[in-house]
Amino acid sequence: MPTRRLGLIMHGITGRMGLNQHLVRSIVAIREQGGVVLANGDRALPDPILIGRDGEKVAAIARAHGIARHGTDLAAALANPDDILFFDAGTTQMRPQLLAQAIAAGKHVYCEKPIATSLGEALEICRIARAAGVKHGAVQDKLFLPGLRKLDLLRRAGFFGRMLAVRIEFGYWVFEGDLQPIQRPSWNYRAEDGGGIVLDMLCHWRYVLDNLFGDVQSVSCLGATHIPERWDEAGKPYAATADDACYATFQLKGHGGEPVIAQVNSSWATRVRRDDLVTFHVDGTHGSAVAGLTDCHVQPRVATPRPVWNPDVRQAMAFRDQWQPVPESQPYDNGFKLQWEAFIRHVLDDAPYRWDLVEGAKGVQLVESALQSWRERRWVDVPALNV
Repeated sequence: MPTRRLGLIMHGITGRMGLNQHLVRSIVAIREQGGVVLANGDRALPDPILIGRDGEKVAAIARAHGIARHGTDLAAALANPDDILFFDAGTTQMRPQLLAQAIAAGKHVYCEKPIATSLGEALEICRIARAAGVKHGAVQDKLFLPGLRKLDLLRRAGFFGRMLAVRIEFGYWVFEGDLQPIQRPSWNYRAEDGGGIVLDMLCHWRYVLDNLFGDVQSVSCLGATHIPERWDEAGKPYAATADDACYATFQLKGHGGEPVIAQVNSSWATRVRRDDLVTFHVDGTHGSAVAGLTDCHVQPRVATPRPVWNPDVRQAMAFRDQWQPVPESQPYDNGFKLQWEAFIRHVLDDAPYRWDLVEGAKGVQLVESALQSWRERRWVDVPALNV
């Protein structure tokens, strides 16, 4: 098949997400499979240049993954007309400025979320991208997880009947750093560096809720900093100024127009006793489903057991055994890679693509609404976003 080169500037690939998911499991994997098949049968082969502030670290990553081009000069990379796409997985605080710089250079842009730390900045970068006429996208990776794709299949098949409620439990214990080494970067727990689980996770929950269960209409949120002191990468103690837990309730407008209630707990200060690090429990009039990152189990209306409340005897029902697994009816590729392939087709084929910067801005909108709810101790409406 004929091959088309896709010049790609990748910024922020020294971080965990940028390196593992976007570079190694997406772009390198796409290169190893021979590219992305386009509508006319051609293959688009990404030719990345890796850009970062630490030249030695970037060079080492490039060598390890067979990538010829790398450097520290972003302006020079953006000046190359043969590289038409810019990707950013760096810090959220720098993202709007970097995206604006890339758009001014005529590049299509794709980025991690949150796309900004404030809704004003998020809307402004959306307007800049639209005015420039470039293609733009924001990562919404959880929609491509096998577990959520199975939930979406059930929803589209009408399995749930009228959807009633959703419960999302997310998180695990992040070590403080005094007794055991930390497993997440320390900046995540400093508000001044862009940390906080509300900003981190509600951008995810916005697109998950909107796409699978119903448009978010309002939110009631309470955040917390359960662990006030942590230790950084050098083993030095610091004050944790960012929230490490978020307890939120959402009112949704279901896809059939009916109301749906979502309860979402997100925490870096919880210990896991569930099937996965995140679980999605969906109840409907005709059936219920529970999904994790990969697996999904269902209990239809006709197979729902009749439990009896009796606190005087040990529970005899094995409730987990009463659920049926959703079968693996198709192969499930890496979710980040799937979205990369979709965006590449969007850029080169003008294929339909809905996960643009406006969708990313909706996540930032929900973050601000949740923080307002927490601050004012009340429900906050989330209006339609006009860009």
